[in-house]
Amino acid sequence: METEFTRALGIEVPLICGAMYPCSNPELVAAVSEAGGIGIVQPLSLSYVHGYEFREGLRYIRGLTRKPVGVNLIIESSSARYLKRVYTWLDIALEEGIGFFVTALGKPDRVVERTAPAGALVYHDVTERRWAEKARDAGVDGFICVNNRAGGHAGTLTPEQLLDDIGPLGKPMICAGGIGRPAQFAEVLRMGYAGAQLGTRFIASEECMVHDDYKRAILQARKDDIVLTDKISGVPVSVIRTPYVERIGTRAGPLARRLLRHPKTRHWMRLLYSLKAVRSLKHASLEGIGYKDFFQAGKSVEGITRIQPAREIVAEFARAADAPGDG
Repeated sequence: METEFTRALGIEVPLICGAMYPCSNPELVAAVSEAGGIGIVQPLSLSYVHGYEFREGLRYIRGLTRKPVGVNLIIESSSARYLKRVYTWLDIALEEGIGFFVTALGKPDRVVERTAPAGALVYHDVTERRWAEKARDAGVDGFICVNNRAGGHAGTLTPEQLLDDIGPLGKPMICAGGIGRPAQFAEVLRMGYAGAQLGTRFIASEECMVHDDYKRAILQARKDDIVLTDKISGVPVSVIRTPYVERIGTRAGPLARRLLRHPKTRHWMRLLYSLKAVRSLKHASLEGIGYKDFFQAGKSVEGITRIQPAREIVAEFARAADAPGDG
């Protein structure tokens, strides 16, 4: 099961618990790392949802596991104030010994420049070759390849298409999206990916501190129940189709769409949507289906049938990778 990714990070299983707002509580992050994969801290989730000052939260996680953990940094540049916070989180994470960063949106050159002296690795979220080329030119170590089955901000290409598209760039690739069963994990490793990133599967874990309604919605949903809506962040996001989603629809209004397309207003609109999303997703995950909001999930819901401890999930996926025919 050793891959270029596991060798670089010193982990046992090439499996990432992806950063999820608001689902990435410290106990979940630590449990996945302790089980042999690697959990990723989502700073806003750590502080705004779960109440930890960032450094304090990292130290709490370190008290739960001494194994590697990572930090997610969203570096989209629509807000200078937010970016200042991002680079403060980065500096604190480096001071606390974090050696793996997952960047998303924007150009990761400043993150690479700051992490290189510490020997930390940076992988960047990509959905197609042009973004991968920009990230490669910025000096990243690998790619999180977000496909069309992912939760959250999904891509448009299949895992196979992403391999063909981005593989020639010669950096390790992590498959992100649509992996809910151990056999699917084994399959993407056989295809040539250096690892896989799971999100939805770990929401349906004992350690994830979301409302039971959210977990039940994942267990009951099928892949056809996953729809795209641009009402959360202004760009399409994968969510579970609930009665509330059906009632309000999945498309932003004509004025909002026009403002999102206009070069002078789109950054402000995205910021407005993001602030709204931070509040609504937090309430939905903590208060359950009675709260009129969204449950994010990917098409991997099709393979998720029970809630388990994170260590059992990682162990099942590891066994499937060792014996692909038994997944």
